Amino acid sequence: MKANENDMRIAELFTSKDSITSCHLCSHRCHIREGNQGICSVRKNKDGILYTKTYGRVSSVAVDPIEKKPLNHFLPGSLSYSIGGIGCNFSCSHCQNWQISQDKDSRIPTMYIAPKKVVSEALDAGCSSISWTYNEPTLFYEYSRDTGIIAKKNGLKTIYVTNGYLTEEALQGLSGILDVFRVDIKAFSDSFYRRVCGARLQPVLDATRLAYESGMHIETVTLIIPGLNDSMDEIENLINWVIKELGPDVPMHFTRFHPDYQMRDRLPTPIALLEKIYHRAKERGLRFPYIGNVVNHPYEHTYCPSCGSLLIKRSGYHTEITGLADTSCKVCDEKIPIIIR
Repeated sequence: MKANENDMRIAELFTSKDSITSCHLCSHRCHIREGNQGICSVRKNKDGILYTKTYGRVSSVAVDPIEKKPLNHFLPGSLSYSIGGIGCNFSCSHCQNWQISQDKDSRIPTMYIAPKKVVSEALDAGCSSISWTYNEPTLFYEYSRDTGIIAKKNGLKTIYVTNGYLTEEALQGLSGILDVFRVDIKAFSDSFYRRVCGARLQPVLDATRLAYESGMHIETVTLIIPGLNDSMDEIENLINWVIKELGPDVPMHFTRFHPDYQMRDRLPTPIALLEKIYHRAKERGLRFPYIGNVVNHPYEHTYCPSCGSLLIKRSGYHTEITGLADTSCKVCDEKIPIIIR
């Protein structure tokens, strides 16, 4: 690996007693003995002090359309400087970025990028935001905070593409720094989380509600996996939870599964099922459901929930704002909960 600039840095959000460190970053709340590391594999107890092994260690960098996150109601049509590291606090058997997320031995080549350089490169590339993505951004906590503070001073927005397993303490530390909490709610079943992800559902719901209450922009993504989380009862319960706890204006993305990693034995999600979920979400009162991972589908577009007019047309990652005057529908003047600039 190429990274330098102090690969090991003292972490935030931990306590220590009798040489055992207790990590308060994510909801696993690992108790880590001397010389060991947490479930994420990137936070290590050395002499009773918790260190982060990945500060600034970047495995992936790209200038992405913001729709790739996916985000449909936050700066549509803009570019986001996107960076990822290594490791994850989940062990999802269907992970599409498993090469970096499940790199428990830190074998993936990385490079050190200082926070100031991240911001300068984002500005030079014409980006409107910085996204921590590809692997779980929570593990970049200290790095993303340092970078986010500089980003905000330079007019850039900040985004977590996250599994939502942050503690209340971690979210409080990101208050005023993080603009967007784009969260995967992988299922509405604790048994799914335990069996497929090595985690629990409730902490994800708690963190998502807290992020919403703190003023972060929220969009949810649920990958619909045939035979595992595709029951209509479960999906309806998830939709009802979002409407009740976050409100009917929060965009929900229901995306198509493709076989990957340790889950290559399942077929892709039937498009007809995604369409059924879309219509059921509308029936339940959700104003902005979306279908994802289906190229050139009309349910990728944004429509006015009042008059049905086409507001934003999407083709792949190409976005065309057609029916908005600022943030209002040109036809009926309905105010649309969307951040344009």
